[in-house]
Amino acid sequence: MRRAGRTTALLVVLGAVLAVLGAGPAQAAGYRYWSFWESSGSDWTYATQGPSLVRPDDGAVQGFRFSVSEDSQDSAKPRRAPDFAKICADTPAKDGTKRIALVIDPGTATDAPAGETPPAPRTACARVAPDASAAEALASVAKPLRYSSDAMLCAITGYPGSGCGEQVSGDGQGAPAGSASASATPAGSAASSGSGGSSGPSAGVLVGVGAVLLLGIAAVVQSRRRRG
Repeated sequence: MRRAGRTTALLVVLGAVLAVLGAGPAQAAGYRYWSFWESSGSDWTYATQGPSLVRPDDGAVQGFRFSVSEDSQDSAKPRRAPDFAKICADTPAKDGTKRIALVIDPGTATDAPAGETPPAPRTACARVAPDASAAEALASVAKPLRYSSDAMLCAITGYPGSGCGEQVSGDGQGAPAGSASASATPAGSAASSGSGGSSGPSAGVLVGVGAVLLLGIAAVVQSRRRRG
């Protein structure tokens, strides 16, 4: 009987712990924006500076991807490979200029604002002045560009037609408040995101688990004393 009572108490404690762990917050909201990427050989790396500050060398590949994400850790990469030789194959080198390969990926229908359809991904080879920034290279091949009042890149080749870094709920619907600059570095922003969201339980959850464990242990000890 004593063993059965202790087992029951431990099962109650375990159930409470699992309930606390499972009672995490709802899926965090993300932001809909153009992210900026740089080539890291055959793959992409989230840029540490905005395109207006980056002045790539001749032969560089820059990427832009429109998507909904919480921060740089889960931001979607461009879906085309950063292949300079292929993208700039038909753009010969010219003295006094540099060539920058660009991958422009407007994303998927899931990430698109309501009522809009993303155009197909495309590549372009920009031949620009030696000191041109990535933003200037983009402007030379993908107008019209649209910027916000704080220099955030809002649209490439007119997409999307409205909105700029707006916060969206877990179901992909736009929310009136919030900006992508709150948790991620959009294309056009000078600063780096660098910080990613944590996938583990929050401090409050861990405190709750600790409290439940302490209460459970106390209950087991008290049960033993009563039956002793």
